[in-house]
Amino acid sequence: MNISKEQLDELNAVVTVDIAKADYSDKVEKILKDYRKTANIPGFRKGHVPMGFVKKQYGKAVLVDEVNKLLQDALNKYLTEEKLDVLGNPLPKEQEDFNWDADDYSFQFELGLAPDFEVNINGKEAITHYKIVPTEEMIDNQVTTMQKQYGKLIAKDAAEAGDVLSGTFANEEEAIENTTTVELDKIKGKKNLDKFIGAKVGDVITVKTKGLFEDDHDLIAALKIDHDKAHDLNIEVTFTVTEVNTQELAELDQELFDKLYGPGTVKTVSELKDKIKADAERQFEQQSDQQLLNAVTESMLENTKFELPAEFLKKWIQVTGENALSEDEAKDEYEKSEKGLRYQLIEGKIINENNLQVTFDELKAFAKDLIKSQMAQFGQMSPEDKELEDIAARILSNQDEVKRISEQLMSQKMLTFYKENAKLKTKEVTFDEFVKEVYK
Repeated sequence: MNISKEQLDELNAVVTVDIAKADYSDKVEKILKDYRKTANIPGFRKGHVPMGFVKKQYGKAVLVDEVNKLLQDALNKYLTEEKLDVLGNPLPKEQEDFNWDADDYSFQFELGLAPDFEVNINGKEAITHYKIVPTEEMIDNQVTTMQKQYGKLIAKDAAEAGDVLSGTFANEEEAIENTTTVELDKIKGKKNLDKFIGAKVGDVITVKTKGLFEDDHDLIAALKIDHDKAHDLNIEVTFTVTEVNTQELAELDQELFDKLYGPGTVKTVSELKDKIKADAERQFEQQSDQQLLNAVTESMLENTKFELPAEFLKKWIQVTGENALSEDEAKDEYEKSEKGLRYQLIEGKIINENNLQVTFDELKAFAKDLIKSQMAQFGQMSPEDKELEDIAARILSNQDEVKRISEQLMSQKMLTFYKENAKLKTKEVTFDEFVKEVYK
């Protein structure tokens, strides 16, 4: 067997694999002899089928199968040993005069090669890394929410602003009938609110759904409908009042603080607000970090220039999918995926050059941290390490979970790398300012 490579240009090559009869004949002969011993063919006793008959009936199929196996193994070994960084997979070239009745064969494969380039994380301008801070109003609103959560409802005769009404929303034509509670603070507009003010048990209120609540998600919950149906829904619904209550807020005292954060963790209103602020900043950090990942990605794509073997990749896309594509369809698919492919190459180069690969020990430790975080949400603050080990082992036995957690960990590693190496400028903003600047 002989393998040779013709370099067409920096990004394209052709590999030729020559296979001689001596490379496959012994293997083919052995398979046919084994088949002769075991084959059950009508008209012949087992083990006494004439070899000529076996070769005539099955020789070509066995030959093709063995040559293809030999070819694939040899090609993979060659690519590995020569350290060829290929994009996609080798594509067999069409050979019109190919003859399986010959003794020796020659196969050719087109290769698309990964480009050689230097990663440039930074452009001329520093990348903005946002620090999102909660406003005093946001913190005060969270304090009030906590007081409501641990407060109590007191029944009253007629509704006033700020009260809570229980009842049933209904619309027979749309098959809507949902029993719920409505906080009058969430009703949008004086015209709508006036319909609820003064309401008593047994009253039936008719309102339009469009613009009923400050937040559309409240409409989804109130009517128990899906998001798509709620979008631009403009129908009349009735609300039959079954209870009228006023919300008595819980006192901002040690009893409430202990319920919220555990005994003695928070002792004053000022400490409570500091805690809320810190928790909010941690939550905002996830959004800020995701924005930073996006910004650095765009910067690298803009500032790291290299060519791709475009024609090879279009051809590869055309023939390797579940369904064959036309040239125009393959071109469209390539244009859609080109940006993602460029980023994969850039990210792969960063990972390899900076030893950022995910190890199994890192993956297991990361999985255990995720498990601890989830258990803490259900009040299990100090799980045993053996319990964490057992749960992590179960999770990591699932390949889909391994892939998902590996991607999370790699994203975290890349984020840390960017924070340490990219040219950043920190900008402190409120959440509303962040949304306005980033999502415009």
